Amino acid sequence: MTTTMTRAAAAVTLHGVSRVFGRGPAAVRAVDDVTLEFPRGGWTAVMGPSGSGKSTLLHCAAGLERVDTGRVMLGDTDLTGAGDADLTALRRTRIGFVFQSFNLIGALTAEQNVALPLRLAGSRPSRSIVRSTLDAVGLADRARHKPRELSGGQQQRVAIARAMVTRPEVLFADEPTGALDSTAARTVLGLMRAMADAGQSIVMVTHDPGAAAHADAVVFLRDGRVVDRLAGAGAREVADRLAAWER
Repeated sequence: MTTTMTRAAAAVTLHGVSRVFGRGPAAVRAVDDVTLEFPRGGWTAVMGPSGSGKSTLLHCAAGLERVDTGRVMLGDTDLTGAGDADLTALRRTRIGFVFQSFNLIGALTAEQNVALPLRLAGSRPSRSIVRSTLDAVGLADRARHKPRELSGGQQQRVAIARAMVTRPEVLFADEPTGALDSTAARTVLGLMRAMADAGQSIVMVTHDPGAAAHADAVVFLRDGRVVDRLAGAGAREVADRLAAWER
């Protein structure tokens, strides 16, 4: 794993990244020669038609998927040649990830789920850190509840707290509101907006123009390539632009 001495302006940078699944005539180029920067302290949404490579791009940027060509930089750290142990350590300390399906452990309480990344990293988490993180997502009074005792929106907020307890440089979110009703989705997006305003770098894949409009900028993919960008756009403009690329 290589780290340069100059401070990177971007939270994550992709240089000519491609990811191919399969071989020969059946090969699918899910990400095709993408060069892209996700700014430090900014919130970027990634959108595109079904099969455009959104989630694969996110997984490559987060070090969850190996790239076939190109380079992925987390700040000044080159993830491309990093070994599995190094990538695991980075994902436990410098990267947070939130999934559509929450991925909470049903046998653990909310506070135990939040403490899990710290335990996996070899730390003994203090209750005050875990409780303050739950408090930041408005769930201090649900610390001892298990996932089945929480609503979908509350479970997603626990998942966000779990992702944030290590104070990651970048929060990656893959359809974080996809399983939520509109009220819960607004709560989660408002929380993420507050985090971005406080300087948290966020990269989010979404199919929802309303969710994307909460971000600072929207990047559009089609057939694995970046084809468009918008900054500061409302939901209607985002929806119109997405519809244009789906035709």
